[in-house]
Amino acid sequence: MTERTGSTRYEIEIGGRASDRVLRPVIDEFTIEPTEAGTTRLVGEIRDPSHLNGLLAHFTSLTVDVIGLRRLDE
Repeated sequence: MTERTGSTRYEIEIGGRASDRVLRPVIDEFTIEPTEAGTTRLVGEIRDPSHLNGLLAHFTSLTVDVIGLRRLDE
């Protein structure tokens, strides 16, 4: 397994229209857009695995459905 250095760009799709409370940890670092399907798409840089785990833990703690998580290779 190859270890990546630096940040990696990710797309996270969450259920529904996200509130300010849900978006608080990503508001300055991610592009946030509602989708036609009624979900919210977040695109931004994840620094490392602990950053990703922290964001997912935040969403889980607020019972937000994470519908999709995708690494965007350049």
